[in-house]
Amino acid sequence: MNILAVDTSNQTLGVALLHHDQVIGELSTNVKKNHSVRLMPAIVQLMKDTNITPEQLDKIVVAKGPGSYTGVRIGLATAKSMAWALNIPIVGVSSLEVLAFQGRLMDTYICPFFDARRNMIYTGLYQSKQDKLELIIEETNLLMMDWLKKIAGENKDVLFLSPDIDTFKETIVEELGDKAIIPEGPFHIAKPSHLALIGLHRKADQTHTLAPNYLRLAEAEANWLKEQKEHNNG
Repeated sequence: MNILAVDTSNQTLGVALLHHDQVIGELSTNVKKNHSVRLMPAIVQLMKDTNITPEQLDKIVVAKGPGSYTGVRIGLATAKSMAWALNIPIVGVSSLEVLAFQGRLMDTYICPFFDARRNMIYTGLYQSKQDKLELIIEETNLLMMDWLKKIAGENKDVLFLSPDIDTFKETIVEELGDKAIIPEGPFHIAKPSHLALIGLHRKADQTHTLAPNYLRLAEAEANWLKEQKEHNNG
């Protein structure tokens, strides 16, 4: 089985190819550049380097968010278009779960998170059981301080993973002290090969109905709904 994994849900652009459970190719960059321009060339280059043709693909796995609204849409649109054109299954995976996968061998809680601006984060709390991730607290969008107070009550070591770790590191350590485990830089970047591995045995989604996991409305949409509610109440 050949699996193509695609992740453009955050700043990192990552694509990977798995043959059964072995990584045969992986491309990843963590720079502020336009995913819409770079994604397809990255896929083409990866498939060329690994001598895999589109017709040899058996499944596509895509990170469905949360993260950048634009990035999530680009990844999903590309992956869904390819799955539909090739008539192969597609699997959507939480971007937070992909990041949490880095800590699956740790005997701690695992807290992946992304900066959602204004001191808000996208996050969830995971735990590894027999090398598989289990969601302990549902993924959510809330203030970092509220989240830290919530998980501090668990009274257990927590591994924090985030490409935005530098923004919140001081606050995390102040609130959790030695219960907070913060690894070196490379561990905070999600790997597309992990995304592929998560989706290897996961049940396929419906191609046309697979939707982004934003965890909150886009600001423009939220403002519009607020205006409509005020107008109707007026």
